[in-house]
Amino acid sequence: MPSTYLFTSESVSEGHPDKVSDQISDAIVDLFLSKDPEARVACETMTTTQRVMLAGEIRGNNIMDEYGNWADGIQAEIEQTARQVVRDIGYEQDGFHWETFEFSNHLHPQSAHIAQGVDAAENKDEGAGDQGIMFGYASDETPDLMPATLDYSHKILAQMAADRHSGAAPFLEPDSKSQVTLRYVDGVPIAATAIVVSTQHKEGYDAGDKEAELHTYVKNIVAQILPAHLLSDDTQYHINPTGSFVIGGPDGDAGLTGRKIIVDTYGGAAPHGGGAFSGKDPTKVDRSAAYITRYLAKNIVAAGYATRCTIQLAYAIGVSHPLSLYVDTHGTGTVSNEAIENAINSLESLGGLTPKAIRTKLQLNKAIYRKSAAYGHFGRKAEGDFFPWEKLDLVDELKKAIG
Repeated sequence: MPSTYLFTSESVSEGHPDKVSDQISDAIVDLFLSKDPEARVACETMTTTQRVMLAGEIRGNNIMDEYGNWADGIQAEIEQTARQVVRDIGYEQDGFHWETFEFSNHLHPQSAHIAQGVDAAENKDEGAGDQGIMFGYASDETPDLMPATLDYSHKILAQMAADRHSGAAPFLEPDSKSQVTLRYVDGVPIAATAIVVSTQHKEGYDAGDKEAELHTYVKNIVAQILPAHLLSDDTQYHINPTGSFVIGGPDGDAGLTGRKIIVDTYGGAAPHGGGAFSGKDPTKVDRSAAYITRYLAKNIVAAGYATRCTIQLAYAIGVSHPLSLYVDTHGTGTVSNEAIENAINSLESLGGLTPKAIRTKLQLNKAIYRKSAAYGHFGRKAEGDFFPWEKLDLVDELKKAIG
């Protein structure tokens, strides 16, 4: 990596059409896990003008049997859940309204051929829900051990959403995007060179005094989020650079579950295995293994063994144990990568890196996922508590294992 470089990450708000889809899918995961902690869920959502459609494969007690018969009342609960997500986000527009959009549900039973590989049996442990590679990452750039560009991008939009919901910024509508570019010297961010914010707004806030009010508001939010030493007269702001942004959300662009995976993870500062998280129960290693690798990388950095750490796991569908474990401290390690790998494999509290061990360690069979579906799955808190994969309770055990 060069000693001086620019790096950029983006985020999207809870009202972005793809994020609306992610939140609905994860709300369905939560609904089903609340009824059966062992439920199998792969729920995809599409949103467009006045329409929400669900598709995917599911299985679970009190939900649907193997023949596709729904439990009493569950279909109404599913529709109510989807409408509540859209209402909570704040969509009450002619082109997308929580109360009047057309809803269709095409969920069906999980394939028996997938189930036979995932389910535990007398002669086998629970297997991974799919093949794939998963990555976790941590960096000491921010207190939450996240890449600064992404951390600031998320927090700008989260604050704007909070102001919209509270009424402090009544001119804002739900759909928005942000982008932060920082200049790094020797791996340390020293200046914000460009800030991009595109936000849906009420009529009239694209010209004159009202446009100036919107621009001033956004710059004040940026000043609240970014450390003061990063901002200067040289920082370029691009606020609603296309002009008017009144038509937005699913009315302006169709949304699909899983299209914002880099926003969900590390903003491009680390690899992504390719699989989305939202809409999947925790037997799917796309989700659970990405969480455990973040957990491990964060604890390694917090323990002082590196300032940057990437971890990869690989799985085969139906096979319980990972095919590989890879650690890269990017030349910042205080011990060898091999020593860290050996320590991870020896941690008794993990109980291994099988899907079941991960779910048990992080207590993933709970209705916790809707909270994760906007503003990133990593480096943040939900209602005052860290997500379980954000805890730093492995530090002491790692120190004992590494010595």
